[in-house]
Amino acid sequence: MEGESEKQPLLGNQSSAQAGATPSAPSVVTTSSIGPDEVPPAYQQNQQEQHSVIVTCRVCHALIDISWKKEQHVVKCSNCHEATPIRNAPPGKKYVRCPCNCLLICKSSSQRVACPRPDCKRIINLAPSPVTPPLLTMPGMRRVACGHCLDTFLFDTLKNNLARCPHCRKVSSVGADFCRKRASLLFLGGLIFLAIGIGVTYGTMSYAKDHSGMFIAYVSLFLISLLLFGNTLYYSTLKVSRIEGTI
Repeated sequence: MEGESEKQPLLGNQSSAQAGATPSAPSVVTTSSIGPDEVPPAYQQNQQEQHSVIVTCRVCHALIDISWKKEQHVVKCSNCHEATPIRNAPPGKKYVRCPCNCLLICKSSSQRVACPRPDCKRIINLAPSPVTPPLLTMPGMRRVACGHCLDTFLFDTLKNNLARCPHCRKVSSVGADFCRKRASLLFLGGLIFLAIGIGVTYGTMSYAKDHSGMFIAYVSLFLISLLLFGNTLYYSTLKVSRIEGTI
């Protein structure tokens, strides 16, 4: 165990034993860090009430109406009084279900947690997932921490373009070098078109008095310059995602 065992019940301690039961000695169990049962269940639309949103309890399979609770991460079942996740865990966290049905939340890197229920007190060893994504064998594939939501995703750094996070759907730059180089090139292009626009305007002003079409060229040059400066500002203020390395 690294440091102290993490324990954080999501909806308070719910004792499943009868009143007056004698607490047993702590036991050690091994489970996966997050099983398929702990993935938030899909929402179901109630046919009778158009605005009612229903999920299934992961413990007793009772139906839970979450119409007014969709912003929460977990909900409490009124039948078995256990917690069921309805949204993904916060960034850097994961859900763990104890054999006593207590739902815990802990760090993604945790390898051992302790159940806080006084009648359980199990030590849960989190077995690492044996599944290795096939994308990890691709050259340039890296694990990236999103600059917006801090969640991790896989990205091919050889593409040399912006990354869209699959979790928050926001765009960011993988590493600061890409944005810095792109902003420098755009700023240089904006200066070039601005200089050309000023030079053409100054050199052909007398000619433009008799040829109104020249004003279209003036406006076009200055608009291109303005567009390049606008893109420079966009890349200069873009969020940067951090490369965490291969996994």
